[in-house]
Amino acid sequence: MAKVETLEDYYKNKYGWLPDNLRNEIGHFNVFRLEPYLGQHARPVPYRKRDYYKVMLVLGHGKVHYADKAIEVQKQALSFSNPQIPYSWERDEIHSGVFCIFDRNFFRQFGNLEQYAVFQPGGTPVLELTDEQVERVQGIFTRMFEEIGSDYVHKYDVLRTLVYELLHLATRLQPCARLRAQPVNAAQRISVLFLELLERQFPIDDPAQCIGMRAASDFADKLNVHVNHLNRAIKETTQKTTSQIIGERILQEAKVLLKHSSWSVSEIAYALGFKEATHFNNFFKKNTELSPLRFRSV
Repeated sequence: MAKVETLEDYYKNKYGWLPDNLRNEIGHFNVFRLEPYLGQHARPVPYRKRDYYKVMLVLGHGKVHYADKAIEVQKQALSFSNPQIPYSWERDEIHSGVFCIFDRNFFRQFGNLEQYAVFQPGGTPVLELTDEQVERVQGIFTRMFEEIGSDYVHKYDVLRTLVYELLHLATRLQPCARLRAQPVNAAQRISVLFLELLERQFPIDDPAQCIGMRAASDFADKLNVHVNHLNRAIKETTQKTTSQIIGERILQEAKVLLKHSSWSVSEIAYALGFKEATHFNNFFKKNTELSPLRFRSV
């Protein structure tokens, strides 16, 4: 089963070390300069499922892909990435920048990040900046570096405030700083991002956990495309329907849970989004010719 990349994984994969503060609350936030990960000698980072948020200032020309849109940055921009919306950057002409990463735990009981348009499926995740605005954003990141390197006991409260400062700056800029999203011929890209969203729901490791997306329309909403557009792209690139692929992945997870967990069939059914255990039984038997209990016993 695919493993979601946590902040701990991020540090290990990208830097080969773990910050000391990862052993307590601190590991939920960090800030980095972008330069070491740019250019022809930069170490490539594989595209992974991520469970963290990222706010990045990029200086230079680049392009970021969201679903079937390509947003081009001409000179400099502030971008916002979150665990629910897949993205990919073309950064060949970006020469510098800075970014911070944090997970949901960092803002637990301190607000709801999803209320901000930059973190919503239909929002504007990339904002072109003027030179004056870049200077202001750079000042916020400079303060982040200063705070995280300090021994101030409440520095993480300050860092949360600085993240909110970036969010409010971006929210105010949206009406005038929105970059034009360019449609691209991207059936393959939509398929990749759909599969990424599908995989992010797995593995399921808690019987109280329930997948949130089971219908093609659920994924289309997240990708900000019409469901018919999604269905056409999936059919074109995989020769299967969207529902087929979703069903196959749910079936795969069902088999794993039946063989490698002690959960009841009802608990597995709930975790996989079935309202009734009988619906799950029918689904499983239709696809395997075995009942869930029979499959578990063989």
